Amino acid sequence: MRFAAPLHPGVLIQRYKRFLADVTLESGETVTAHCPNPGSMLGLKDPGSRCWLSHTDDPKRKLEYTLEVLEADGALVGINTNRPNALAEEAIRAGTIPTLSGYDSLKREVKYGVNSRIDLLLEREDHPACYVEVKNCHLMRTPGLAEFPDSVTTRGAKHLGELTEMVRQGHRAVQLFIVQRSDCETFAPADDLDPDYALALRDSAAAGVEVIAWACDVTLQGVEVIREIEVRL
Repeated sequence: MRFAAPLHPGVLIQRYKRFLADVTLESGETVTAHCPNPGSMLGLKDPGSRCWLSHTDDPKRKLEYTLEVLEADGALVGINTNRPNALAEEAIRAGTIPTLSGYDSLKREVKYGVNSRIDLLLEREDHPACYVEVKNCHLMRTPGLAEFPDSVTTRGAKHLGELTEMVRQGHRAVQLFIVQRSDCETFAPADDLDPDYALALRDSAAAGVEVIAWACDVTLQGVEVIREIEVRL
């Protein structure tokens, strides 16, 4: 996935009210940008961090800039949580993720379960349907270890319950973590930040939900899913 236009470099002043970030651009101008990330962004919101923003001239938008990439631990990290579904779709269609290849159709945001929508539904004639829930991951507190979530997510635990039910009904269910950074080799649930989610993830895996994690190459030109990393539950 390539960015539609070159990103604008800047320095983060502060991230606040979850969806806002003040940034000083190279020109010296200070702008308020949309921060498309509902999580805590633990370790990724230090004032003074280098960052890059996309820009739009859309008159319907309140804010012209969107925070896309931050530098942390010497690496570029994608923080836009609206990107992973498209990244996952792109990777599946390209055959990058072998365990999710071989299906005839891919649909997004299909209703299922109890008032839920599955991120990706993969179907093939004479095969069980494959329900894929996609989660963005960018937390790294220990070098090389990606963790999820970075704050409590009751919604995430609900999704795991829905996936488990799909397995009970004879379908295939996959929890896919898209790690928007390239400096991680393993993935694990963040037990201390949300023990309930960590337990739900292990329970769903024991019930047959497949848990996989793929790291991305993040550049100033775009983000691409590149390799699978080890999952430790």
